[in-house]
Amino acid sequence: MTSTTREEMPVTFQGEGVEVRTQDIGGGMTVMFMSAVKGTDLGPSLKGLPDDLCQCPHWGLLSKGRVRLRTKQGEEICEAGQAFYWGPGHAPEMLEDSEFVNFSPTEKLDVVLSHMKEQTA
Repeated sequence: MTSTTREEMPVTFQGEGVEVRTQDIGGGMTVMFMSAVKGTDLGPSLKGLPDDLCQCPHWGLLSKGRVRLRTKQGEEICEAGQAFYWGPGHAPEMLEDSEFVNFSPTEKLDVVLSHMKEQTA
C-alpha cells in the first residue's frame, strides 16, 4: 500500500499562482495535488500539444473553488465538492482560487507536465 500527504509530495511545477505536487503511487498511476489562484488559465501552457489541450485523463475531486474546463465539445464547470473525470482534450481555467487532487496515468501526465514547464520557462 502506498500513501502520502500533500505536504510530503515534491513540488513538480510552480509559477504564476500555480503549484503542482505529484507522486508516483504505483500501478502506472500518479497522484497530483494542484492549487491555483483565480484567473489562472492553463491554456497557454498547453499550446503545442495536440489540439492545444491536455491529453492526459484525470480522475479526481475539486476540494475548493470553481474550474471552467474548455474542450473541443464545449465548456463545463466543476465546483468544490464535485468528483470529476476530465478526459483527454481539455484546458482548465480557475474561476475562483481552486484546489484539487487527481489521479492520472503516469506516462501521460509526465508528458503534459514536461511540456508545461517548457512553455513557462
